[in-house]
Amino acid sequence: MISRKRKKIFIFSSFWTAFLLLLFAQPGADNFPDTHEIISFSRKIDLKNLFESYPLDPLMADGDRIYFIVERKYLDPIHQSGYDFRLETDKLSLEIDKTPKGSLNLQGGLNGAYHSYSELTSALRNIAAGYSPIARLYIPGKSLENRNIYGLKISDNPSIRENEPRVALLGCHHAREWISVEVPLLIAEYLVKNYNQDTRIKNIVDSAEIWIIPSVNPDGLDYSVFTYRLWRKNRRLNLDGTYGVDLNRNYSYQWGYDNLGSSPEPASEVFRGTGPFSEPETEAIRNLFINNRFSAAISYHSYSQSILFPWGYADLPAEKEALLSDLASTMAELIFRVNGREYEVGRASSSLYLTNGDFTDWVYGFFEIPAFTIELPPLDLIHGGFFNSEQDIQQIFRENLPAALYLIEWVMSTFEGGQKGKTPWGKLRLAKGPRTVVKDSRAFSKGKERK
Repeated sequence: MISRKRKKIFIFSSFWTAFLLLLFAQPGADNFPDTHEIISFSRKIDLKNLFESYPLDPLMADGDRIYFIVERKYLDPIHQSGYDFRLETDKLSLEIDKTPKGSLNLQGGLNGAYHSYSELTSALRNIAAGYSPIARLYIPGKSLENRNIYGLKISDNPSIRENEPRVALLGCHHAREWISVEVPLLIAEYLVKNYNQDTRIKNIVDSAEIWIIPSVNPDGLDYSVFTYRLWRKNRRLNLDGTYGVDLNRNYSYQWGYDNLGSSPEPASEVFRGTGPFSEPETEAIRNLFINNRFSAAISYHSYSQSILFPWGYADLPAEKEALLSDLASTMAELIFRVNGREYEVGRASSSLYLTNGDFTDWVYGFFEIPAFTIELPPLDLIHGGFFNSEQDIQQIFRENLPAALYLIEWVMSTFEGGQKGKTPWGKLRLAKGPRTVVKDSRAFSKGKERK
């Protein structure tokens, strides 16, 4: 395994020309706004104070330099605060000019084999129509720009709620992570297409309810496809004129715990919003989980090849960390057997970085069920970063399929149906960590536990 300590921000090599070409020169899209610049700092700077003071979007690391995207208006304040940085935008543009034109190819338009919102809508509708006995399309809610947030339910009786375990597979909290849309969508297609051919799949579909939510952030996804490839947040117009809330900092569990795991600044890439569940997208997910007693969940992201579990808000062990680690390790081993690709396993807060108000902490903290963030390939920017090639889609899906099936079958084997309030690990209650006392669980689920 590769040590995660070396990846607290990102691990990269100096060979990032292909990434830069995609950043600056993706055909047909205004990929780098003229209101922003790319700047670099020495790795020796105090990152904690820098992140607390300014809304920086980490881009890459190369040698002894760390690169960020930042709005131009922050350049003078950063300089006046004593930070020594280099302006890199023009330098990186020159690198692009040296790159042979046509060396990258996206088939089928801007997003190639990846799905835009309209293409995803068509794909989900086709599954529901073509496999109606075992698939039904629901709309738990709508986005800010009135796009549907789809939930595809796969089960032997998809129109009714049965006393069966439920597993949720979610993608695209962050708009630029296109591969996170494809993996749950392809898992859905695999389940319905193999239902009548594979006894294992038939048993899973007959015995459980699998909910596929490929895009939590449909507005951001389309903005990433058609306007700015590296867009991350939703499309909320904030009071200061900036756009976007980081949906994976907008859930109620430990929302706003500190300004390291999320930011109160609207311009920040990890802006947590004005309050828990302030965004209709996270509200839709909240309602889906409140109305359906799920037994486990996976949230797909990219990139870094890892399987992470709570806690993310602080470097503290969850009460069930041993079990979470065991489940994650088994999933990682199953992934490795397919393509020989290693996914590192660990507590989110110590393995990657601090995150408060994120989906996985919320699901585990409130519903007391196993919840994982799977950071899909690649490992780092030298292997593509957010820009997975189209040829990678199928192999990334295939290596993640056995892990998802394993988690579903584990839930099936531990399900205690008909016993209200039972979790997959029985009656054991979750010990709340510091600052996690919950007096009213209904208020907690509605995001009102902290002011």
